[in-house]
Amino acid sequence: MTDAKYGRCAAIFGCAGAVLSAKEKALFAKADPFGFILFDRNIKTADQIRDLCTDLRDAVGWYVPIFIDQEGGRVQRLCAPLVKEWPTPLEHVDMTGESAEQAIFARYFMIAQELRDLGITANCAPVADIARPQTHKILKNRCFGRDAMTVSRLARVAANGLLAGGVLPVIKHIPGHGLAQVDSHKETPVVTEAKEVLAASDFVPFKALNDLPIAMTAHVIYRNIDAKPGSVSEKIIGLIRNDIGFDGLLMSDDLSMQALSGTVVKRAKAVIDVGCDLVLHCNGELDEMRNITDSIGKMSAMAQLRGDKVIALHNSLSSIKVDLVQARAQLETL
Repeated sequence: MTDAKYGRCAAIFGCAGAVLSAKEKALFAKADPFGFILFDRNIKTADQIRDLCTDLRDAVGWYVPIFIDQEGGRVQRLCAPLVKEWPTPLEHVDMTGESAEQAIFARYFMIAQELRDLGITANCAPVADIARPQTHKILKNRCFGRDAMTVSRLARVAANGLLAGGVLPVIKHIPGHGLAQVDSHKETPVVTEAKEVLAASDFVPFKALNDLPIAMTAHVIYRNIDAKPGSVSEKIIGLIRNDIGFDGLLMSDDLSMQALSGTVVKRAKAVIDVGCDLVLHCNGELDEMRNITDSIGKMSAMAQLRGDKVIALHNSLSSIKVDLVQARAQLETL
């Protein structure tokens, strides 16, 4: 396979099932998306996952990043017996107390090794949102802590564990989802706190992690900054770049979530128009992916530069040896 090439579609796409169809292969070859993402519908057996990852890479002709949501706990697409299962991050931190840093590093190192063993090279984790009493249950126990310093510290440890295991981390949900009181899969969360309050709290972990390679935006309205959800807000993207200082590759959360209005194609175009580098489209609907490809076109010059840095890191991580025995032994020392 060749290295990543210019002219990639500004998207991360899903696929419909456990095996690629001929139509999917043709679309992916034409679009050449930046990456792919796997979900429950794509997972049957270890060998099937490996074959699917190989087929996705063969379709585009290069070692494309393949993403998954494998936080551990309630959000993990891979489950036993394929992989080790975990408590939710917040529960794990509470359980391990003063040993939380060692436990979280070992957890995400193990997750990375399991993913790499299957051909998956990027993980939509860690969550760098802050858990509050009012945080919606869809998110709350996926956080690492209840204050900015704890979240900053443990999300960094989680990201380091993934990198040490050979997998790209994706911090989410920038610039902060913790004050949201509704599920953004179903409706639009609205945060009413002032920008100054957010800058001293929710933005802090993302600023502390602004050197990481990839971040995922929040479909959240920050009422005192803009009336649009963050993923389609030029003001919020500017805040992410300038105030938080994140200059890595910026991808949206899933376009299919109902926090965004309009058609999926209009959502995709809005995400790119306000300055996101990539759209995330997860459901594997072929016609939607075709229409998105035609609508958003290729990555911008700046997005390509950021993407090339990510691909260079991605390819260097591939040299890290997968050693599940070592990863399990590390866990047993805790």
